[in-house]
Amino acid sequence: MTVCDTTSGPVRGLDTAYGTAFFGVPYAAGPVGAARFAAPEPHEPWTRVRDATRRGPTAPQPRRDAFGALDMSPYFGPGWRRGTDYLSVNVWAPPVRAVPAPVMVFVHGGGFVAGSADAPLYDGAAFARDGVVLVTVNYRLGVAGFLHLPGAPDNRGLLDVLAALRWVRDNIARFGGDPGNVTLFGQSAGAVIAGAVLADPASAGLLRRVISQSGSGLAAFTREQAAVVTAGAGRELGIEPAVATFAGIGDDRLVELTPRLSARRLRTPLGGITACGLVLDRQPAVAVAAGAGAGVDLLIGANLDEGALYLAPFGGQEAGTEAALLATAARFHPDPVEAVRAHRARWPDASVAELHTAVLGDGLFGAGTRALTEAHAAHGSTWAYRFAWRSGALGGRLGASHVMELPFVFDRLDLPALHGPRALLGEGPAPRDLAGRMHAAWVRFAATGDPGWPRWPEVAEFGGAA
Repeated sequence: MTVCDTTSGPVRGLDTAYGTAFFGVPYAAGPVGAARFAAPEPHEPWTRVRDATRRGPTAPQPRRDAFGALDMSPYFGPGWRRGTDYLSVNVWAPPVRAVPAPVMVFVHGGGFVAGSADAPLYDGAAFARDGVVLVTVNYRLGVAGFLHLPGAPDNRGLLDVLAALRWVRDNIARFGGDPGNVTLFGQSAGAVIAGAVLADPASAGLLRRVISQSGSGLAAFTREQAAVVTAGAGRELGIEPAVATFAGIGDDRLVELTPRLSARRLRTPLGGITACGLVLDRQPAVAVAAGAGAGVDLLIGANLDEGALYLAPFGGQEAGTEAALLATAARFHPDPVEAVRAHRARWPDASVAELHTAVLGDGLFGAGTRALTEAHAAHGSTWAYRFAWRSGALGGRLGASHVMELPFVFDRLDLPALHGPRALLGEGPAPRDLAGRMHAAWVRFAATGDPGWPRWPEVAEFGGAA
């Protein structure tokens, strides 16, 4: 087994066919009590070799295996694995070579309330195989990570990711990586965080490139919107919301609180699908349009049928009506009738169910992805993609839904839990050549800054025609 020194102490990894994997390596101190609502602090150093051959704790969160009729366990992972040292990274390092390897740092999704770096989808073996040091990050979730709380810094989960990037800067050379060639990438909530890191001056010198998969540059809560959720949390707990009062509430109770919070009555860019998220004075796309992150290369895109994940597993497409379509449009647009008309003009032959999927997907991720793409392209090097391969899962209704690109990016089509009538990829074969092409493009972008196609407004399509 390989031992690697870090700034906090030595860690022992697990030798694999493609190098060494290190699991649960702390990048910050475990947040306990009032520290759950504070900025991350450095971890106490250790002198004995720390075992990093087994998975460590994960952030407190509710269990989410299923998503309606769909098995989402490969995406959400093990749920809450208890322990305090969950501000940690997993590292897959290829054999050390003369030239330092490019580094990719992945931020998982899960609506800001669930998920972990230990989800089966995020195994980094394929990246190590192809000469990349892959780092996956655990960060605070739900109330501890994102609830706007008087007396606490906002966006504590985002502060965790920035702390992880500083850990990468200070340590990754010891794992064979190049600290001057770091690509931050994320999916869904992780992509929203990656876009915010791109726009944040605090990220200067920490990364060279960003990849945004099905995120949004317009997804942050205003402070007024966040305050509504905070007040609701206080009512649910029967306390005045502040750091001093929340410090005495145990993690179990905060996890139980999370599903009871609601942002449905707020016309937020994420349409109320989560009550937790970034709280910013300025949307990342607005900051990027003003020149933030101009020196960082950006690869960005979304999936053809994003909204299907939130409809197909729950029978929402079959029950599709004009009234339901207008209600969905109203979650994102002040004039839902005009919004539906615009979508009909774009897809005149679409059924009501297909329009429902399109309106929901555009409201959740499409519009915010376009905004961040155009904002960055005005100042920096920008590449765009669209993922269009349609799964046969749930009778073909899932299509090229949200999260569908992940098995292809991570080259994980061999994962058994992804196959079956209730699984993400369905029962039919998934195209291995597409996984090879998409994974290679991500690796090439991280290594060279060029994924293999012309810059925006060119859009590379992965997986078929629209």
